[in-house]
Amino acid sequence: MTIKDWAAEDRPREKLLQRGVAALTDAELLAIFLRTGTPGKSAVDLARDLLNDFGSLKALLDADRQRFCRSNGLGDAKYAQMQAVMEMARRHFKEVLQRGDALTSPDATRAYLSAQLRGYSYEVFACLFLDNQHRVIQLDELFRGTIDGAAVYPREVAKKALYHNAAAVIFAHNHPSGIAEPSQADKLITDKLKQALALFDIRVLDHFIIGDGEPYSFAEHGLI
Repeated sequence: MTIKDWAAEDRPREKLLQRGVAALTDAELLAIFLRTGTPGKSAVDLARDLLNDFGSLKALLDADRQRFCRSNGLGDAKYAQMQAVMEMARRHFKEVLQRGDALTSPDATRAYLSAQLRGYSYEVFACLFLDNQHRVIQLDELFRGTIDGAAVYPREVAKKALYHNAAAVIFAHNHPSGIAEPSQADKLITDKLKQALALFDIRVLDHFIIGDGEPYSFAEHGLI
């Protein structure tokens, strides 16, 4: 039985239109992207096989071109489409933030930072520079490697903040392990950065740790 033979409320596209995108499973969302299956398999069946093969939707989205294209039902065309979709999402969240206040758009801020940092296999420390109305000026990736006192230099962060004429900043870095919990080193460097920037009247509003699930917010846990 093909998807066309399913009841209308069970077809991924119709289900999305009737109940909203949040009602769909990962396999159903992926099936809409794939559009077609393979001989003997519907798009949903193929999507389930791919999710089992990669282990998760995140792993599939993060896969490099070689790994992605090696899978049955995928290829260069689908890889290009996937990269385009992800880049459109990043640009969407960036535009939302640039139009408004980063503090009054917490979901967009988290989504944007997650989209930017979640795919790396190594740690990346980034800074979102904000003006005095908390509108986004620029997101800069400042350091790569293990985030500790030897890798993140408060002086360089302060120089960048002054260059952008920022009034406030939001830090973010990813944990490739997927566990979004702060280490002692994360807490220490956040305090050092906060103290350094305070000398220039630049506020540190938050520090997000990006993992597999919901980003960890220092501010929400009383660490800022």
